[in-house]
Amino acid sequence: MLNGEPWSLPSGDAATILAVKPNWSQDTICQHLGEDYRWGSVVPPIYQTSLFVFDTVDALQKRIMDNDYSLPDSQYVYTRDGNPTTSITEQKIAALEGTEKCRLVGSGMAAISAAILACTQAGGHVIATNASYMPTKSLLETFLSRFGIETSFVDGRDLDAVKAAVKPNTTLIYMESPGTFMFHIQDIRAIVQIAQEIGLSTVIDNSYCSPIFQQPAKFGVDYVVHSATKYLGGHSDIIAGAICGSSERMARLIPAEGMLLGAVIDPFAAWLMMRSIRTLPLRMERHEQSATKIATWLQRHPMVEEVFYPGLPTHEKYDLHRSQATGASGLLSFRPTFADDRDAVCRFAESLRLFQIGISWGGHESLVAPIIAKETGDRWIVRLSVGLEGVDDLIEDLDSSLGTKKAPPASGGELPA
Repeated sequence: MLNGEPWSLPSGDAATILAVKPNWSQDTICQHLGEDYRWGSVVPPIYQTSLFVFDTVDALQKRIMDNDYSLPDSQYVYTRDGNPTTSITEQKIAALEGTEKCRLVGSGMAAISAAILACTQAGGHVIATNASYMPTKSLLETFLSRFGIETSFVDGRDLDAVKAAVKPNTTLIYMESPGTFMFHIQDIRAIVQIAQEIGLSTVIDNSYCSPIFQQPAKFGVDYVVHSATKYLGGHSDIIAGAICGSSERMARLIPAEGMLLGAVIDPFAAWLMMRSIRTLPLRMERHEQSATKIATWLQRHPMVEEVFYPGLPTHEKYDLHRSQATGASGLLSFRPTFADDRDAVCRFAESLRLFQIGISWGGHESLVAPIIAKETGDRWIVRLSVGLEGVDDLIEDLDSSLGTKKAPPASGGELPA
């Protein structure tokens, strides 16, 4: 209650709300933006419904004829189009990213696919960093090629290579900075400038940093996408994606790729993400602190050749990263001295107790994933997702397991190539 009256926050999109409260910190945005306390409930309800009903036929027809599904405070029609629970979470993410709109979808790949499709056309051409997420590469190489869309993969660290890849039919430059295997950093400002001078669209996967550490839209990126399964979800219990952009861009995307492809997020998953976002700044701080301590420790370990982590001053693009991001997250990798010995790598991973073998990242739990690919020089690297356990316990676990590489092989299946 405020002066005896029920208090609620201003309604509207994230930009409208922030215009009223422009000085809110990220922490306050995570707790309060977009929520409505008029009924006294400190936690918003879950509108677990497929549709919304109207008082009159005229009201329904007018709402359908308006055909504006981007207004979170208007009458909802169908949860595939929008939902009050989902809208609150979308407003928080948009505000954190510094964009006007956010659209939540059913998975990270749904977000990536929708953003890419919104920026391409049959017979077109895409430039993408070769550090992109593997399923994103598959989408570009195999699925889009069915529609005559060609993709050139380039080293995103090389601006000359980016410029040289431009063709008359190029419509999009796709980035992922940092990458999530070798943690290559792209110069977001410079690539956006290249794109804008030619009239190209830009999309970036910002899952690694989360909006807490990096907001690419302030450099002019058109669409910012997330695998919200990772840090935005943070608890390994939902699959979700997010697309952020200007009102103009999202007005084109939402009715088409955002709705017609049917990649709707369930209201309960959106509510779980809302709950997780409340602790996002705290979790990201802890992930970074623990990962930095582990990366620094690994650098000194005699069984480690090289550590790949953008939070280390020894990273090749550390200064660039710090110029466009305020921190790193909990994901890192390293090359052990036994990188050519698959059995030794398997024994190391399988002897860990606190790090579980899994290919995802961004949750509360620590994970290990040995990986071999062209990007690694055809040698094994070990990727670690540092969770929220005690960092000294994690270091003890790693130290113990690095001494087991000559132990008898443990049982287990094939590791991902």
